[in-house]
Amino acid sequence: MKIGIIGAGLIGGTLARRLRELGHDVAVANSRDPETLAELATETGATAVWAKDAAADADLVIVSIPQKNVPDLAAGIVDARKPGAPVIETNNYYPQQRDGEIAAIEDGQVESDWVAEQIGAPVYKVFNGIWWKHLLESGKPSGTPDRIALPIAGEDGPNRDVVHDVVDSLGFDPVSAGPISESWRQQPGTPVYGKDFDAVNTVKALAEATPERTAEWTARTA
Repeated sequence: MKIGIIGAGLIGGTLARRLRELGHDVAVANSRDPETLAELATETGATAVWAKDAAADADLVIVSIPQKNVPDLAAGIVDARKPGAPVIETNNYYPQQRDGEIAAIEDGQVESDWVAEQIGAPVYKVFNGIWWKHLLESGKPSGTPDRIALPIAGEDGPNRDVVHDVVDSLGFDPVSAGPISESWRQQPGTPVYGKDFDAVNTVKALAEATPERTAEWTARTA
Protein backbone atom coordinates (compact mmCIF):
# COMPACT_ATOMS: atom_id res chain seq x y z
CA MET A 1 0.00 0.00 0.00
CA LYS A 2 0.91 3.63 -0.32
CA ILE A 3 0.87 5.08 3.19
CA GLY A 4 1.26 8.70 4.25
CA ILE A 5 2.37 9.46 7.81
CA ILE A 6 1.98 12.96 9.22
CA GLY A 7 4.20 13.12 12.26
CA ALA A 8 7.63 11.53 12.74
CA GLY A 9 7.86 11.31 16.52
CA LEU A 10 8.13 8.13 18.56
CA ILE A 11 4.96 6.52 17.19
CA GLY A 12 4.97 8.03 13.70
CA GLY A 13 8.66 7.31 13.19
CA THR A 14 8.29 3.77 14.49
CA LEU A 15 5.37 3.11 12.17
CA ALA A 16 7.41 4.43 9.26
CA ARG A 17 10.16 1.93 10.09
CA ARG A 18 7.85 -1.03 10.62
CA LEU A 19 5.65 -0.38 7.60
CA ARG A 20 8.68 0.00 5.35
CA GLU A 21 9.96 -3.34 6.68
CA LEU A 22 6.69 -4.83 5.47
CA GLY A 23 7.28 -3.43 2.00
CA HIS A 24 4.82 -0.56 1.96
CA ASP A 25 5.52 2.66 0.07
CA VAL A 26 5.74 5.19 2.92
CA ALA A 27 5.80 8.98 2.74
CA VAL A 28 6.55 10.66 6.07
CA ALA A 29 6.39 14.29 7.16
CA ASN A 30 6.93 16.40 10.24
CA SER A 31 6.18 20.05 10.89
CA ARG A 32 9.44 21.18 9.32
CA ASP A 33 11.42 20.87 6.10
CA PRO A 34 11.67 17.30 4.69
CA GLU A 35 15.45 17.60 4.92
CA THR A 36 15.12 17.27 8.70
CA LEU A 37 13.95 13.70 8.10
CA ALA A 38 16.89 12.75 5.89
CA GLU A 39 18.30 10.32 8.45
CA LEU A 40 14.97 8.51 8.88
CA ALA A 41 14.48 8.40 5.12
CA THR A 42 17.95 6.96 4.54
CA GLU A 43 17.54 4.40 7.31
CA THR A 44 14.11 3.16 6.28
CA GLY A 45 13.66 3.92 2.61
CA ALA A 46 10.64 6.08 3.38
CA THR A 47 10.21 9.28 1.36
CA ALA A 48 10.42 12.50 3.35
CA VAL A 49 7.86 15.06 2.18
CA TRP A 50 6.16 18.25 3.27
CA ALA A 51 3.17 17.60 5.54
CA LYS A 52 0.78 19.01 2.93
CA ASP A 53 1.94 16.32 0.49
CA ALA A 54 2.02 13.27 2.78
CA ALA A 55 -1.51 12.08 1.98
CA ALA A 56 -1.20 12.40 -1.81
CA ASP A 57 -2.76 9.33 -3.48
CA ALA A 58 -2.39 7.33 -0.25
CA ASP A 59 -4.28 4.12 0.48
CA LEU A 60 -3.94 4.89 4.20
CA VAL A 61 -3.04 8.04 6.12
CA ILE A 62 -1.73 8.11 9.70
CA VAL A 63 -1.82 11.30 11.78
CA SER A 64 0.53 11.11 14.76
CA ILE A 65 1.24 14.53 16.25
CA PRO A 66 0.72 16.30 19.58
CA GLN A 67 -2.98 16.97 20.14
CA LYS A 68 -2.41 20.70 20.58
CA ASN A 69 -0.88 20.90 17.09
CA VAL A 70 -3.81 19.36 15.20
CA PRO A 71 -5.51 22.72 14.52
CA ASP A 72 -2.26 23.94 12.92
CA LEU A 73 -2.44 21.35 10.14
CA ALA A 74 -3.20 22.76 6.72
CA ALA A 75 -6.86 22.80 5.72
CA GLY A 76 -7.73 19.61 3.84
CA ILE A 77 -4.51 17.95 4.98
CA VAL A 78 -5.80 14.43 4.17
CA ASP A 79 -8.05 15.28 1.22
CA ALA A 80 -5.53 14.18 -1.41
CA ARG A 81 -5.65 10.55 -0.26
CA LYS A 82 -7.39 8.03 -2.50
CA PRO A 83 -11.17 8.49 -2.35
CA GLY A 84 -12.50 7.12 0.91
CA ALA A 85 -9.14 5.79 2.10
CA PRO A 86 -8.99 5.31 5.89
CA VAL A 87 -7.28 7.76 8.22
CA ILE A 88 -5.72 6.58 11.49
CA GLU A 89 -5.04 8.97 14.35
CA THR A 90 -2.73 7.88 17.15
CA ASN A 91 -3.03 11.01 19.28
CA ASN A 92 -3.65 11.45 23.00
CA TYR A 93 -4.79 14.53 24.88
CA TYR A 94 -2.24 15.33 27.62
CA PRO A 95 -3.61 18.54 29.17
CA GLN A 96 -1.28 18.75 32.16
CA GLN A 97 1.74 17.16 30.56
CA ARG A 98 1.87 18.88 27.15
CA ASP A 99 -1.26 20.20 25.44
CA GLY A 100 -2.85 22.66 27.83
CA GLU A 101 -6.63 22.95 27.87
CA ILE A 102 -8.64 22.09 24.78
CA ALA A 103 -12.07 23.37 25.77
CA ALA A 104 -14.16 21.15 23.50
CA ILE A 105 -12.53 18.01 24.87
CA GLU A 106 -12.81 19.20 28.45
CA ASP A 107 -16.49 19.92 27.78
CA GLY A 108 -17.02 16.29 26.79
CA GLN A 109 -16.16 15.88 23.11
CA VAL A 110 -14.36 12.60 22.49
CA GLU A 111 -10.69 13.16 21.66
CA SER A 112 -10.77 11.32 18.33
CA ASP A 113 -14.04 12.97 17.31
CA TRP A 114 -12.34 16.32 17.91
CA VAL A 115 -9.40 15.28 15.71
CA ALA A 116 -11.77 14.14 12.96
CA GLU A 117 -13.56 17.47 13.12
CA GLN A 118 -10.29 19.39 12.87
CA ILE A 119 -9.00 17.50 9.82
CA GLY A 120 -12.37 17.14 8.11
CA ALA A 121 -12.31 13.36 7.74
CA PRO A 122 -13.49 10.31 9.72
CA VAL A 123 -10.74 8.55 11.67
CA TYR A 124 -9.82 5.28 13.30
CA LYS A 125 -8.12 5.45 16.69
CA VAL A 126 -5.31 2.96 17.19
CA PHE A 127 -1.65 2.86 18.34
CA ASN A 128 -2.36 5.50 21.00
CA GLY A 129 -1.83 3.26 24.03
CA ILE A 130 1.22 1.18 23.17
CA TRP A 131 4.76 2.20 24.14
CA TRP A 132 6.74 2.98 21.00
CA LYS A 133 9.47 0.47 21.85
CA HIS A 134 6.93 -2.33 22.14
CA LEU A 135 5.43 -1.25 18.82
CA LEU A 136 8.91 -1.51 17.34
CA GLU A 137 10.03 -4.77 18.94
CA SER A 138 7.12 -6.78 20.39
CA GLY A 139 5.05 -7.77 17.38
CA LYS A 140 4.49 -11.52 17.02
CA PRO A 141 2.97 -13.80 14.37
CA SER A 142 -0.78 -14.37 14.43
CA GLY A 143 -1.76 -17.17 16.79
CA THR A 144 1.18 -16.65 19.16
CA PRO A 145 0.09 -17.06 22.80
CA ASP A 146 -0.10 -13.78 24.76
CA ARG A 147 0.16 -11.70 21.60
CA ILE A 148 -0.40 -8.02 22.42
CA ALA A 149 -3.79 -6.74 21.28
CA LEU A 150 -4.51 -3.21 20.11
CA PRO A 151 -8.00 -1.66 20.35
CA ILE A 152 -9.31 0.00 17.21
CA ALA A 153 -12.21 2.45 17.31
CA GLY A 154 -14.00 3.56 14.15
CA GLU A 155 -16.76 2.74 11.73
CA ASP A 156 -17.35 -0.80 10.49
CA GLY A 157 -16.85 -1.71 6.85
CA PRO A 158 -14.00 -2.22 4.37
CA ASN A 159 -11.85 0.53 5.90
CA ARG A 160 -11.95 -1.18 9.28
CA ASP A 161 -10.75 -4.34 7.54
CA VAL A 162 -7.80 -2.40 6.10
CA VAL A 163 -6.86 -1.04 9.53
CA HIS A 164 -7.24 -4.46 11.19
CA ASP A 165 -5.04 -6.02 8.51
CA VAL A 166 -2.32 -3.42 9.08
CA VAL A 167 -2.36 -4.00 12.85
CA ASP A 168 -2.22 -7.78 12.34
CA SER A 169 0.65 -7.50 9.85
CA LEU A 170 2.62 -5.45 12.39
CA GLY A 171 2.32 -8.34 14.84
CA PHE A 172 -0.61 -7.40 17.07
CA ASP A 173 -4.13 -8.72 17.54
CA PRO A 174 -6.69 -6.16 16.29
CA VAL A 175 -9.65 -5.74 18.65
CA SER A 176 -12.75 -3.75 17.72
CA ALA A 177 -13.36 -1.02 20.29
CA GLY A 178 -16.64 0.16 18.79
CA PRO A 179 -17.39 3.35 16.86
CA ILE A 180 -15.32 6.50 17.23
CA SER A 181 -17.94 7.80 19.67
CA GLU A 182 -16.71 5.14 22.09
CA SER A 183 -13.00 5.72 21.54
CA TRP A 184 -12.90 7.24 25.03
CA ARG A 185 -12.61 3.63 26.18
CA GLN A 186 -8.93 3.67 25.12
CA GLN A 187 -8.03 7.25 26.08
CA PRO A 188 -5.40 7.99 28.76
CA GLY A 189 -6.60 7.03 32.21
CA THR A 190 -8.69 4.05 31.06
CA PRO A 191 -7.97 0.42 32.05
CA VAL A 192 -6.57 -0.52 28.63
CA TYR A 193 -4.33 2.52 28.13
CA GLY A 194 -0.61 1.72 28.29
CA LYS A 195 -1.18 -1.98 28.89
CA ASP A 196 0.10 -4.91 26.84
CA PHE A 197 -3.01 -7.04 27.30
CA ASP A 198 -3.91 -9.95 25.06
CA ALA A 199 -7.19 -9.88 23.13
CA VAL A 200 -9.34 -11.34 25.91
CA ASN A 201 -8.09 -8.89 28.53
CA THR A 202 -8.25 -5.98 26.09
CA VAL A 203 -11.95 -6.63 25.52
CA LYS A 204 -12.46 -6.85 29.29
CA ALA A 205 -10.58 -3.59 29.92
CA LEU A 206 -12.55 -1.75 27.25
CA ALA A 207 -15.80 -2.89 28.86
CA GLU A 208 -14.63 -1.64 32.27
CA ALA A 209 -13.83 1.88 31.04
CA THR A 210 -15.86 4.90 32.13
CA PRO A 211 -16.03 8.22 30.27
CA GLU A 212 -15.22 10.48 33.23
CA ARG A 213 -11.82 12.14 33.14
CA THR A 214 -9.58 11.35 36.08
CA ALA A 215 -7.69 14.13 37.84
CA GLU A 216 -4.44 13.33 36.04
CA TRP A 217 -6.01 13.71 32.60
CA THR A 218 -7.89 16.99 32.81
CA ALA A 219 -6.83 20.62 32.65
CA ARG A 220 -9.61 21.59 35.00
CA THR A 221 -8.09 20.53 38.29
CA ALA A 222 -9.42 23.31 40.54
